[in-house]
Amino acid sequence: MSPILVRPVREQLEHDRVIRLLQIRLKRRHDVVINIGDSQTVPVRIGPVQIFPDLVLTSSDRGHKLMGTVEVETAESVNHLEAMAQWAHLGRARAPFHLYVPAGSVDIARRLAAENGVNVAEIWSFHTIGDQTRFTLVHRAPVPEPRRAAAARRAAEPKTARAAAARRTKPAARKTIARPARAAAKKSAPRTQKGK
Repeated sequence: MSPILVRPVREQLEHDRVIRLLQIRLKRRHDVVINIGDSQTVPVRIGPVQIFPDLVLTSSDRGHKLMGTVEVETAESVNHLEAMAQWAHLGRARAPFHLYVPAGSVDIARRLAAENGVNVAEIWSFHTIGDQTRFTLVHRAPVPEPRRAAAARRAAEPKTARAAAARRTKPAARKTIARPARAAAKKSAPRTQKGK
């Protein structure tokens, strides 16, 4: 269970509303299950720990492979205790972990994630204007490049670039070899006297 046992009522309503908006927004690409309030229905097991993230994203096929987890925080719940109790575990899952925080809490969330070694795929901020909630991507972790992809990228590098790099190194080698040969040729050539 989350260390944030009781949120102020207004924040809890905002929290649940954002979760429902994200469910609608994310269901275009994934099957989305939400864990709101007491209805903790879909857990995610990370090692020996079982956690109920706010949203669980799975693939649409029969396997329902875990595609990501989403945690929505309010100003009250962006704190060190929450980062250690939930974010750290969700960051260790194989699926990407996405964190949504109020716009005023972005810097605190970044600092807490860094201090606790939380592997966050994306941090989004949200703010409400009237009856509309706007989401803004504020951080995206670099995607680790698999070894095969790196090898394929190097193989796809233009051959002209590799040839040019090879040409740049060869003339220097030729000069060092050519200088001693010229010096030896000058020594063996007979000298002629000028003026006589």
